[in-house]
Amino acid sequence: MRQSTPQQVLEHQESTARQYALADRAVDLGWSRAQVHVIDDDLGKSGQSIEGRPGFQRLLAEVALDRVGLILGLEMSRLARSCKDWHHLIDLCARFRVLLADSESIYDPTEYSDRLLLGLTGMMNEAELHILKQRMYQGKLNKARRGELVVAVPVGYVKSPAGEVTLDPDEQVQEIVRLVFDQFDRQGTVHGVLRHLIACGIRMPLRRRGGPDRGELDWRPPGRETVRHILRHPIYAGAYVYGFRPVDPRRRKPGSPKSGRGCGLAAEECQVFLRDRYPAYISWDQFEANRSRMAANRSRAESPGAVRDGAALLAGVVRCGRCGRRMYVRYRRSGRCPTYVCSMLRSDHGLPLCQSVSAIEVEAWVAQEVLEALQPAALDASLEAASRVDEQRCRVIHDWERRVERARYEADRAGRQYQACEPENRLVGRTLERRWDEVLQAARMAEEDFDRFLREQPRILGEADRERIRRLAVEVPALWHAPTTTHADRRQIVRLLIDGVVLTVDSGSDHVGARIEWAGGAVRERTLPREVFGYKKQRQWEPLSGRLAALHGLGETPCVIATILDREGFRPPKRATRFTDGIVRRLLHEMGLRPRIPHQTSAGVLSTGEVWLHDLAQTLTLSPYTLHGCRRKGWLHARQLGGRGGPWALWVDRAELDRLRDLKECPRLWNHQEQLARLRTPGPRGD
Repeated sequence: MRQSTPQQVLEHQESTARQYALADRAVDLGWSRAQVHVIDDDLGKSGQSIEGRPGFQRLLAEVALDRVGLILGLEMSRLARSCKDWHHLIDLCARFRVLLADSESIYDPTEYSDRLLLGLTGMMNEAELHILKQRMYQGKLNKARRGELVVAVPVGYVKSPAGEVTLDPDEQVQEIVRLVFDQFDRQGTVHGVLRHLIACGIRMPLRRRGGPDRGELDWRPPGRETVRHILRHPIYAGAYVYGFRPVDPRRRKPGSPKSGRGCGLAAEECQVFLRDRYPAYISWDQFEANRSRMAANRSRAESPGAVRDGAALLAGVVRCGRCGRRMYVRYRRSGRCPTYVCSMLRSDHGLPLCQSVSAIEVEAWVAQEVLEALQPAALDASLEAASRVDEQRCRVIHDWERRVERARYEADRAGRQYQACEPENRLVGRTLERRWDEVLQAARMAEEDFDRFLREQPRILGEADRERIRRLAVEVPALWHAPTTTHADRRQIVRLLIDGVVLTVDSGSDHVGARIEWAGGAVRERTLPREVFGYKKQRQWEPLSGRLAALHGLGETPCVIATILDREGFRPPKRATRFTDGIVRRLLHEMGLRPRIPHQTSAGVLSTGEVWLHDLAQTLTLSPYTLHGCRRKGWLHARQLGGRGGPWALWVDRAELDRLRDLKECPRLWNHQEQLARLRTPGPRGD
């Protein structure tokens, strides 16, 4: 037994009675009453699928267990409307020799003619369902093309019994919806709007869609999806759309009729799109700007992503000058300046790293250009910001005032209901009195929350404060570098003025080509210095090496040479600091101007049992820097020859050499700590 909907079960009871009478028909055919089983688990359920139909699933199980001789149905469409499920049942009945019967005939699935007739019946049943669904769908679509099909409206709108859609008559609801759009213009992200609503204690209005309180306002805490739905629904720009969230059958979950819906299409991609159909909260241009901004906030290769609190000023707007793709930011644990890296070719195609640039030089130049661009408009921008702050504060205070007004109205209404009650009717009077007390307490709490909110808000800017802003407006660089200005604030300013920064690294030098593409279409280019991995990759290597040779030829000490190089504008390749005497000594050694003590004279210089540090490193197949680290930690007997900057001699005998080999091979694990401590202690030095 089956009927399509619960409404049919309630209103078409004659069909239900006819199906129950099939049990008597089975008795007339020769079965006893105890052998007849009625399956009515599928009453009120559609037959287009086996999902959610325990009665049909039970029928299949009974047939497969060879417990059934005859299946009776008023008509075969009552069993299944899907050819897939219908033919599955026919195959099982043919295998276990089960008969099927309706009000007209009895069918044997093992007979070719009966099987053909049953198959055609199933096809007609499925086609009939398809025709009915298409007829209803085309009628619904025709109504939608006229813009008259409105099932439910979002927050801020109400639907009249005649089907007319208007703005919510509650002024507080309208103010909150407008506040969401204003905050998105200011914050730029959905999460920023949500944080502001929570911080100000604002609750979102939702009208109940069912139950005894249908149409009443329900005030709930703000949620991310609610804010996001307000920002991206075209109805707030006055447009009517149908098919905004199409259903994808591949995403549908069993037992959930609303699952499988998409996240929402663009208005122009919907089946029906009508502009200027409803009263709007925002203009269509503002709606498209909000939609583009939300798309840009998504962290993808084609969008810059939302503004975050990272130290990189140009994150999201830097592109590679070679492949044209967006460069990402690499932050170092040491706290040094971040680096812009383009690794798309390596990650996608296994090719070498495209290019990488240190951010310090590029960001310094871009910040300088941005500050110069901000100077002419600094005063106007600061005054407008002050007025927007005051306007925003008035909006929030106005929302709180309406909330308190609503609470007082509810309290007065409860008081009037209590006063209108007859004194003798204490059963009703006690209930109304208790409700009056609850509403009075809620109104008192609302007033206290409003007072607390006013005390926590900063004072309104006066004329003296505005004059102070005017004086600060001419000091934009100081505001840019102020500790109260966050990285996100600077990055937001950059994105408002700049569309992108294109970087092209010259692999053969220590310079990078940078190009700023301003929002207005202007372009500014410049060649900037960058960090490299060696002095010989610098453009100034030839004049630097010549100057080093000249100063060394004059007999200047490394300390004096470092001071002169700093004064003349030379810089190390990977540092923003100055030259040191150690750097000068290393460069002189690499250039051959300050040779080390030759090993040929080691017989008269080294003591018995001593070897040069570099020779010992070759013997142990270690890096000289590793032995220098062991020397500084006191794990070796060492002395320096020739004063500061001279070579190091290490004393080792056979036992010391074996100890160093064991130290090299010993694992650096927690269970070898005692052995490592013993091997790191040098033995007594022999004379």
